[in-house]
Amino acid sequence: MKIRLLFLLCLMAVSAVLRANEKTVIPITTDNISLIYKVDDSNGRLYQSYLGQKLSFDSDIAQLPLGNEAYITHGMEDYFEPAIRVLHNDGNPSLLLKYVSHESKQLQPGANETVITLKDDKYPVEVKLHFIAYPKENIIKEFAEISHQEKKPVTLYNYASSLLHLNSGKYFLTEFSGDWAHEVNMKESELSFGKKMLDTKLGSRANMFCSPFFLLALDRKAEENVGEVLFGTIGWTGNYRFTFEVDNENSLRILSGINPYASEYSLKPNEVFRTPEFIFTYSAEGKGKASRDFQRWARRYQLKDGEKPRMTLLNNWEATYFDFNEDKLIAIMDEAATLGVDMFLLDDGWFANKYPRSSDHQGLGDWEETVTKLPNGIGKLVKEATDKGIKFGLWIEPEMVNPKSELYEKHKDWVIHLPNRDEYYFRNQMVLDMSNPEVQDFVYGIVDGLMTKYPGIAYFKWDCNSPITNIYSPYLKNQQSHLYIEHVRGLYNVLERIKQKYPNLPMMLCSGGGGRCDYEALKYFTEFWPSDNTEPVERIFIQWGYSHFFPAKSMAAHVTSWGKQPVKFRTDVASMCKLGFDIRINEMSQADQQYCKEAVANFKRLSDVILDGDQYRLASPYESEHAAVMYANESANKAVLFAFDMYPRYAEMMQPLRLQGLKKDARYELKEINLVPGTKSRLECNGRTFSGEFLMNVGIPVFSSRPTNSHVIEITEVK
Repeated sequence: MKIRLLFLLCLMAVSAVLRANEKTVIPITTDNISLIYKVDDSNGRLYQSYLGQKLSFDSDIAQLPLGNEAYITHGMEDYFEPAIRVLHNDGNPSLLLKYVSHESKQLQPGANETVITLKDDKYPVEVKLHFIAYPKENIIKEFAEISHQEKKPVTLYNYASSLLHLNSGKYFLTEFSGDWAHEVNMKESELSFGKKMLDTKLGSRANMFCSPFFLLALDRKAEENVGEVLFGTIGWTGNYRFTFEVDNENSLRILSGINPYASEYSLKPNEVFRTPEFIFTYSAEGKGKASRDFQRWARRYQLKDGEKPRMTLLNNWEATYFDFNEDKLIAIMDEAATLGVDMFLLDDGWFANKYPRSSDHQGLGDWEETVTKLPNGIGKLVKEATDKGIKFGLWIEPEMVNPKSELYEKHKDWVIHLPNRDEYYFRNQMVLDMSNPEVQDFVYGIVDGLMTKYPGIAYFKWDCNSPITNIYSPYLKNQQSHLYIEHVRGLYNVLERIKQKYPNLPMMLCSGGGGRCDYEALKYFTEFWPSDNTEPVERIFIQWGYSHFFPAKSMAAHVTSWGKQPVKFRTDVASMCKLGFDIRINEMSQADQQYCKEAVANFKRLSDVILDGDQYRLASPYESEHAAVMYANESANKAVLFAFDMYPRYAEMMQPLRLQGLKKDARYELKEINLVPGTKSRLECNGRTFSGEFLMNVGIPVFSSRPTNSHVIEITEVK
């Protein structure tokens, strides 16, 4: 009887603990992830208890340790990098945030938001932590809203979007860094005690040296199909900073947000400072699953028109550069129509009259057609394209100005430049001050004016070639530390106005190549330009790097004259993303022209698989002189495999390539496509039928020792 009574008392005690914890446990969950927060009832503060594979049982969650403080403040007892640092009106630099409440709601089908409210108990400062979870895609967004009711402005020195805590034996960070035409080089390194920062201070074209995303592997180096990994990126088209800090107990903190460098922010009473969104996923099945979750989420929720088709195109830039006239452009349009692409895109060099745009030294900012080049204006080109059955697109760089321009002469006060200093130019240009509402109206007016005058324009390539130099805003005057932030906010104001008036207008996000590729900007753009480097072997590496976070349909890839590889190799590489051409078609051989026409037709026929399917990275160019990427549709009855031999060694021993993403018990026919006219497939598997089980467990031989050789294989389920 005593034992029974003791058991009942223990059971009641456990139940009481669980009931007490029900009010203070805050779970953020997806189908595969749990992010658990708890409130310490003794001090009222919020702690992150867990981040990892989903925990399904409340009894287990109740037993989690309290963990680490969720949004660490400066000035109290913590010894490491804070998430937030403020200076109050009375000179007190401390902040102590305590839990007030939390609430959860459905934002839209497939997206749930949880908001946790924290307040200082001595000063009227409030922080709301927002979490938006996408259960099926296993994506979580996090951002903070900071406000106060002090009598005078409060200064913000640090204002992170996210602070995540991880505990593991080892941490391996992969960064994506490089330079112009050498973007997203993947480099993995182990983190040890101390801090590692990835950041940018470039203002605009912010990602020129370091891309705004990372992946972190736990316990061992990142692998494609096994192991725990965390993928993170920031939605901010400006200066960002990721801080990875391993402490004395080998715990890791990841702080993400706007780079606070030179950006102390004076926050007015009742003003809400909203940080950018930090977007992340966690996978216990390696990099491949994390990438497919990110890509699927982007298509469904974030990328502009993410579930709509994309247009193939022919661009004139590398075919003509600045040297063109109306007749030459119309001739290239004929080539576009013959090729079978959807659109002709007119690039840089079509504008300005006082200082005609004959090079990158002049004319930028003067957005009227150069009459000597285009005597009949853009309208003539739109009509010619329409008559040929294709669309017309146009290049602009509306945020920039050449000092040799009418705009600069009339409105130097609109240009970011230092007083009492000689001007420094990057690519012979300067940056317009997007914090200035007049400049915002001007930039919006460039697009609106062109669309009003020529409503047949079907596409814009929006470029941004310079970081911010001469860092001073004539408009902001004594609030110069707001420039980096207000400049980006001004850009978003313009893009939002364009989206509201022209919701169906597709645009490419370009920035001297991959200088912009964040998910906040991509709310307004259908695709981005990954790099000015279109050499196809280099592009295999570049597209491989970006594919960790971005779907194929978001990456524009063009066939150009860069490199000495066969046209087939160049086209097959570009066909892995949103296909375009930037080359004179009529200068190719008849066989190459015919090949390109057939490749365009195949791309259009299979674009729903390539652009909207699940991507599987099968063979990494970082690990050998071969690469392979495969796309499979949702029902796994159609797939497309791209396989490349780059510069293999003679008589190299080749192993069969194992496929992924197929149905084990289904039968699949393999057919090589994109063959050069007059040639036959060399693949033994061509025309044969295999089970999905065989293709995934045994594989097929697709690689060879032939340099710059490529294969595209269409895989179709046989009923």
